[in-house]
Amino acid sequence: MTPSGTGMLVVVLLAWSLYEGSSVPVQAKESWGYVDVREGAHMFWWLYYADSSSASYRELPLVMWLQGGPGGSGCGFGNFEEIGPLDRDLKPRETSWVRASSVLFVDNPVGTGYSYTDSEDALTKDVGMVASDMMVLLKAFFSLKKEFQSIPFFIFSESYGGKMAAAISLELTEAIQAGSIKCNFAGVALGDSWISPIDSVMTWGPYLYSTSLLDDNGLNEVITAAKAVLEAVSQGQYQKATELWSVTENVIEQNTNGVNFYNILSQNDDEMLKSTSERSANGFITLLKKRHIHPLHRQSLSKLMNGQIKQKLGVIPKNVTWGGQAEDVFLNMAGDFMKPVVDVVDKLLAAGVNVTVYNGQLDLIVDTMGQELWVKKLKWEGLQSFSKMKWTALVDPQEQSQTGAFFKTYKNFAFYWILKAGHMIPADQGPMALRMLKMITQQDG
Repeated sequence: MTPSGTGMLVVVLLAWSLYEGSSVPVQAKESWGYVDVREGAHMFWWLYYADSSSASYRELPLVMWLQGGPGGSGCGFGNFEEIGPLDRDLKPRETSWVRASSVLFVDNPVGTGYSYTDSEDALTKDVGMVASDMMVLLKAFFSLKKEFQSIPFFIFSESYGGKMAAAISLELTEAIQAGSIKCNFAGVALGDSWISPIDSVMTWGPYLYSTSLLDDNGLNEVITAAKAVLEAVSQGQYQKATELWSVTENVIEQNTNGVNFYNILSQNDDEMLKSTSERSANGFITLLKKRHIHPLHRQSLSKLMNGQIKQKLGVIPKNVTWGGQAEDVFLNMAGDFMKPVVDVVDKLLAAGVNVTVYNGQLDLIVDTMGQELWVKKLKWEGLQSFSKMKWTALVDPQEQSQTGAFFKTYKNFAFYWILKAGHMIPADQGPMALRMLKMITQQDG
């Protein structure tokens, strides 16, 4: 793919019916394409226009969804497993976010999903590079889709995607002020987000102990392992901290008989447990990829994305495999993995950006206890008033007699506690996630 004179190439297709030669149904107006964000770095995006019976897309917000990993594909996992118009079986999703907003999926960082690089040297190394690449993509997107320049634009994220979303939001705020990007940025939502990794690690033991998944001996072993991670982070040894983080996960799996880090009510499969006990010759990175990248690229989804969907899109180069560079993306970001971005969230709040934190009750990898800890470290002037507030209960949309979540908001900061959900909130509690979306985007009180 040859960049144009502006340093980027955007390919766009619109879909209104069954794509020629494809068996994939279309539920909404779509558009997709590539942007060359750097020499040899090609980022893929996929837009669904809002499909609501009560309002046109011009009357509804635009939401960009960022997946975690790093290396997880929003165009794949976020789209077909969580919030897109169709599920993995290509059946309509009743709780799709396209019912309440236009949704822009981006395979980010480059090398993720359908995004690809011409060489490994072009892969990103930290969230600074990730944010810079995204500015190129957003500038191209809003220049191409001028109808969205005035529509409220929100960034929603999950897991490591939240860490990237925070950095992207700050750079976007500065770009808008400088006049280099024209859009109506309305806020960022950080879902089960890797904002302060060490706060998650240090609360793993107490959380598991409180839910009867560790005994006293196991708790002591996990705390000991976590303290080693804390020491490495305190010394700025982030690559070492990532390795010790993996060791701590091993200790947890051995003491809990393989609790699933994404939902404590489920369990890892035998293959995962075997790979943990028989530590791979390739070291901790191999185990991390197996735990946190492979679940986002399960065989059935890979078959769909590299088959019917790739055929439908028609712009994916033949030599590009969906998810083919995901492990390299993770490996190249390993030195950035354990670095906190709490200061970035503080800067967003100080700049007046609307920031929402939301977390699943059953998540372990980014447990709610850890999220609450880093929130308490904010220097935001409204923190004291926010902390004194009592939360408000939200009825579960599926079971009117049940509480589905709690939330509280003060000025430009909000927190949602989503009950009965793990790490992937829209997949676990779709109706509640959709209601939360509407509340954050001011469609529902």
